[in-house]
Amino acid sequence: MALRRGIALVFILIGLAVIVSIAGILVLYALTARGPSVPERATLVLRPGGALLDRQPDDIVGQLAGRNAASLRGFVESLQKAKRDPRIAALLVRPSTLETPFWGKLQELRDAIVDFRRSGKPVVAYLEYGGDREYYLASAADRIFLLPTSPLDLTGIASYEIFLRGTLDRVGAYPDFLRIGAYKTAPNQLTERGFTPAHREMAESLNRDLYDQLVGTIAEARRKTVDEVRRLLDEGPFSADAARRAGLVDELGYLDELDDRVPALEGPDAGRRLVEESAYQRVSPAAAGIRPAARMAVLHLSGLIVSGRSTYDVVNGPATGSDSVVEQLQRIRDDDSVRAIVVRVDSPGGSAVASDVIWRELTITRDSRPSRPLVVSMSDLAASGGYYVSMPAHVIVAQPATLTGSIGIYAGKFALGAAMDKLGIATETVASGRNADINSPFTPFTPEQRAKVGEYMESFYDGFVQKAAASRRMRPAQLDAVAQGRVWTGRQAREVGLVDTLGGLDRAVAIAKERAGISADEDVELVSYPPRRTLFETLAEELQSSSAPVWERLVTGADLRAIAALTAPLRLFRRGEPLALMPGVFLR
Repeated sequence: MALRRGIALVFILIGLAVIVSIAGILVLYALTARGPSVPERATLVLRPGGALLDRQPDDIVGQLAGRNAASLRGFVESLQKAKRDPRIAALLVRPSTLETPFWGKLQELRDAIVDFRRSGKPVVAYLEYGGDREYYLASAADRIFLLPTSPLDLTGIASYEIFLRGTLDRVGAYPDFLRIGAYKTAPNQLTERGFTPAHREMAESLNRDLYDQLVGTIAEARRKTVDEVRRLLDEGPFSADAARRAGLVDELGYLDELDDRVPALEGPDAGRRLVEESAYQRVSPAAAGIRPAARMAVLHLSGLIVSGRSTYDVVNGPATGSDSVVEQLQRIRDDDSVRAIVVRVDSPGGSAVASDVIWRELTITRDSRPSRPLVVSMSDLAASGGYYVSMPAHVIVAQPATLTGSIGIYAGKFALGAAMDKLGIATETVASGRNADINSPFTPFTPEQRAKVGEYMESFYDGFVQKAAASRRMRPAQLDAVAQGRVWTGRQAREVGLVDTLGGLDRAVAIAKERAGISADEDVELVSYPPRRTLFETLAEELQSSSAPVWERLVTGADLRAIAALTAPLRLFRRGEPLALMPGVFLR
């Protein structure tokens, strides 16, 4: 009897614990769902930094960090709310170290800060460290403050590329690759010891245009001539005092001194009137007077394009799987409440076959309901396969600094026979069929095999050009002249006809609204696809995934992670698969 009473008591206690836990979760949810308290005359504090992801991360770390993780879209939506929120009186921008190697997302965030400023509310930027990207964002402000002991590391733009042919030769690994297009330089890091003439020409063109964009933006923001800014960049980096004397920043000071120098931050309760953007994200749009009546789908195609399911690679980040995209597009097509579709592309490309599958499904989606516009918004990257999947759009929108184009293809393999010999490893092959060993990891292509691979690549490239020409309303020969694997900035791409107009996601949304017959003043609800996974779904997919070996999941050193990044294409693509992938470039 005593035993039964004891067991019953245990179950009662467990039940009470569960009830208390559920109640605690409900209370926590109610507190977070209600959003933060925003005082009158508040200053919104924006802290962009890190990789500046397009939207909240969906991997394990991102899930555990919470749904309010910093993202470009989160920043932009907060600025849009704050612009219309009468309780927000000013904006304080405090960039930390920005790790992105690209400039497209930075331009989009800067445009959003400038748009907020047009509301008449003051914008102040405070730099504890002034690198080129941090300063670029700060230049959107009315006034820029710099820490008195910090340099302004503003010198221009440089790009860095790695060539591994010498190393491969030393170990006996022969990179046997074919390409279509003189500017299709993605395999050059494996096959060359340095720039080819076409590679250097393209690299210099990209670097020069990005530099000109940086110079023009600073000149306009700081009311200087382009020549003055060029001269100043040649004199950088600057001490804090030299930066102030040059007119690149307005004042030097510590953060606590802003209260006395910025009218919007004055007053004994200034500290209590600071609202962090990470908290302000939880403010409902309705509280700022935003009441959407129409719905628009935003389909995100991020990272490498691969066959099969979308996944998350520990080194390369998200990978867009063609099977997953097809499923999402079918769901979007079946939703009659969706008035327009915006495809947000942030991809250097990947599998040529997977890109074609996605292209086909987007074409079906576009043609199934002609009255529903399909608009592409290019982020940092929409090159090679990333451009391929953009072609079905009625309108293509890119940032001036977006890297796009790269209409070309390459394929190949490593022949490791000589490397095996050096290690004393003997290899033998038994093949039934003249070309059964075409993907042999030990020997280069035979002349016949090389011709077979080249024949397929020519056919695919011709189809790529034909589809791009039809999309851009050009003759194939005219399109081919700006293809050849060449990468363009968004500004250059508009000049040669590869994109239609310049701007970010909101520009694409505005165009989609106009084409869908939605009033420019009407708010729309942007429904993201694919939807954010639950923590359980993320854990299950991570445990099932075999895309990353155990050793790679554990690496933390920068050198080891760089090696892992170079090996990722060998894991994420099929053996012998042709790739529509832009070259890897490190911009600073």
